Amino acid sequence: MREIERQFPRYSAVAIVLHWLIAVLIFANLWLGGTMVGQHGLAKFNNFQLHKSVGITILLLSLARLAWRAAKPPPPGARGMAEWERRLSSAVHAAFYVLMIGMPLTGWLSVSASPTGIPTLLYRLGGFPGIPWPHLPIAPDLPFDQKQALEAAANTVHRLASYCAYALIGLHVAGALKHQLFDADPVLPRMAPCLRRRAVQS
Repeated sequence: MREIERQFPRYSAVAIVLHWLIAVLIFANLWLGGTMVGQHGLAKFNNFQLHKSVGITILLLSLARLAWRAAKPPPPGARGMAEWERRLSSAVHAAFYVLMIGMPLTGWLSVSASPTGIPTLLYRLGGFPGIPWPHLPIAPDLPFDQKQALEAAANTVHRLASYCAYALIGLHVAGALKHQLFDADPVLPRMAPCLRRRAVQS
């Protein structure tokens, strides 16, 4: 077991918790974004506030994860990876960070530039009034037509980023399963909190 640990070092507990927490929140927010299509009135307002709340949470956790990664670099990648696999893996991970930070920022920018000026109340659930979250500076003070244009552009980027998120998730999962099932590289236990390591043949 110790030899396996040396060959396939595990991610730190902090990295594992942040990874899975952010993953669950991303899936939840993609689902929430889809449910708001066609909604109106109070139901849409409440879901929109929750969608914004989860998005801001993802932004803060992603910044924390990026800082942790800089302070404690991740363990080496799977053995025997071809150069193109290493490049693709690095590109996918970099794109994930861009999305995890960029998607909430574009959503925040869209809300900040909206001519309607709807406030953001984090986790306004039940009787809880929510935690006020400020708009981004400058955007609310722009002329009406500029705010409309900025809101539309931010919405477009936000929507396109959600499509990219599905593609990246597919690539990430496919890559992990390939190494686990076909390459005999036990990569899943390195990040999965509940899987025990299995000895692999050299």
